[in-house]
Amino acid sequence: MRTCYVFQSDANPNLYGFTDGATDEKLPADSGPWKFVKEVGPTERWTFGVGRAFVAAGILENGFLVWEASDNIAIFHPVIESDRVEGTAVFNQQGRQIGTIKRLLIEKVSGRVLYVDVTFGGFLGIGVHHRTVPWGKLSYDKALEGYRTEITEEQVRDAPSFYGYEGDDLVWPDRKREKELRDYWRDDPRGPI
Repeated sequence: MRTCYVFQSDANPNLYGFTDGATDEKLPADSGPWKFVKEVGPTERWTFGVGRAFVAAGILENGFLVWEASDNIAIFHPVIESDRVEGTAVFNQQGRQIGTIKRLLIEKVSGRVLYVDVTFGGFLGIGVHHRTVPWGKLSYDKALEGYRTEITEEQVRDAPSFYGYEGDDLVWPDRKREKELRDYWRDDPRGPI
């Protein structure tokens, strides 16, 4: 990893932002204001509770990574059943629920989860909207018993849906819709969906 710049949120002292630039312009403004903490060179000792490779991947994918420090010791389970993920709430950085995971979208060849179908809105199943979000943009938050994301509710609302039209979860996407989805999330193709 190249040089990394570390910032801390004034609003939440446990919230850290990592970027590849010396300014906080890439960090989410709604979690700021951000104050500069330190510059970490590629050969310097890493002292944060989040892995250096994880930070590097976040910076590579999004231009930044936001991480919340916690005193809670997380129990690591490398495998989770899909039915435990389906129906789980999705929260924004402020802890407000912005949707619910309906289903996982798994790449056949590699077996990797690429996207999740997130539902929001509606009442008693009427008027529910489906939007597709990259799986990599969600991280499990034990305290919330749900997934936290830096994605805003507006970004989820404006996101394209993996499936055909609203409420039509039977029509498999065509190449145009796949491209639209990848372009919206600035997601590099990782193989056919």
